Amino acid sequence: MMSTRKSLTDEQFRALHEGLAIPAHPLALNEQRQLDERRQRALTRYYIASGAGGVAVGVHSTQFEIRDKDVNLLEPVLRMAAEEVDKAKLDRPFLKVAGICGPTEQAVEEAKLAARLGYDMGLLSMGGLQDWSEEQLLERTRAITEIIPVFGFYLQPSVGGRIFSFSFWEQFVNIPGVMAIKMAPFNRYQTIDVVRAVCYSSRRDEIALYTGNDDNIVTDLLTTYRFQVNGQPVEKKIVGGLLGHWAVWTKKAVELLEEVKQVRDSHELSAEWLTRNIEVTEANAAFFDPANHFEGCIPGIHEVLRRQGLLEGRWCLNPKEELSPGQMEEIDRMYRDYPHLNDDDFVAEHLQEWLGEQS
Repeated sequence: MMSTRKSLTDEQFRALHEGLAIPAHPLALNEQRQLDERRQRALTRYYIASGAGGVAVGVHSTQFEIRDKDVNLLEPVLRMAAEEVDKAKLDRPFLKVAGICGPTEQAVEEAKLAARLGYDMGLLSMGGLQDWSEEQLLERTRAITEIIPVFGFYLQPSVGGRIFSFSFWEQFVNIPGVMAIKMAPFNRYQTIDVVRAVCYSSRRDEIALYTGNDDNIVTDLLTTYRFQVNGQPVEKKIVGGLLGHWAVWTKKAVELLEEVKQVRDSHELSAEWLTRNIEVTEANAAFFDPANHFEGCIPGIHEVLRRQGLLEGRWCLNPKEELSPGQMEEIDRMYRDYPHLNDDDFVAEHLQEWLGEQS
C-alpha cells in the first residue's frame, strides 16, 4: 500500500536535526476545571515568543484525561495551538507535535485528527500497553507512520513506560516515517540503547535524537555518542529537547539550548556545565516531584505558570492532583537559589499582550 503520510519540509527537517526546544504544552483550566481558552492560547503565544522551535500538545503535560468522553478536550486543545502557530506567521520553522496514545485503533484516529489539524509529527506514547508484545508495538508504529511522521518516545517505567530490548529499537529505527526519538527512560543504559540502535541503522541520518531525561538535560545535550559500526566510528548527538520541564521558564531553556549548540563542538568544554546540569536537575526535582513518584509534576508546572500570571491556578482535571507536601517550599527554594534560571521578567513584560483578545 502506498503511504499517504504527510512529510516534513526540508526546512523543518533541517531544524529538527539542528536541535529545537519543544515544550510539552500544559492545559489551562479555570476554577470549575473547565478549559480556559484565553489562557490556553496565551501559553502557546508565550512558547512562540520565547523562541521555542515547536510545541507538543495532547501529551502527558496536557493531561491524558482530555481524551475521556466526559471531558472531550483533545480536539479543542490541538486546534487552538495550531491556530495560534498559524496566526503567528513565523519566519522560522516551528514543529507542531501531537501526542498520540492508546491501542492501534485509538492511535490511528488520533493521528488522523492531528494530520487534519495540520500537525507535523506525532509523539507516539507506548505507555499503558504493558501486555503488548514488542512486535505488536512495532506494528502499531508502522500503522501510525502511514498517517503522520512519528516522534518515538522511550518513557520511564515509573510513570507507565516499560523497558525495551535493544532488538526492539533496532527494528523501530528502521521503520520509514520514524523521524525522531524522545528518550526519557531516566536511565543512562537505556538511553545508550536507543542511540546505539540509531547509529547501527542505515537511517541514522534521518532520525533526530531528543532528550526527555529530565534528570540529565544539560549533559544529554552536551554529549557526543560514538560507536564502532562495521569497524568505523559513527557519532550521534542528542540535538534538542522535548520536555515538560521546558513548559516553564521557556525563554531560559531556549537560551540554554542555543548556548549548548555554540559550545558542544568545542574541545574545551568548561566544567561549569556539569554544575549547570545539577542546577537544572534540582529545579526539575522541585517541579516534577520525583520525591513522591512524580505525583505533583503537573501541579508543579502549573504552580510556576500561576506565579507568573500565565495560569489562574494549579487546577487539574483530576481534583486529587495537587502539589505534594513540601513541594511548594522546594519551588520557593528554586526561585531563591537559582534566580538566573527563571524568565519572570520576560513573562511580566509580555503577559498582557499574550492574554489579549481572543480570536
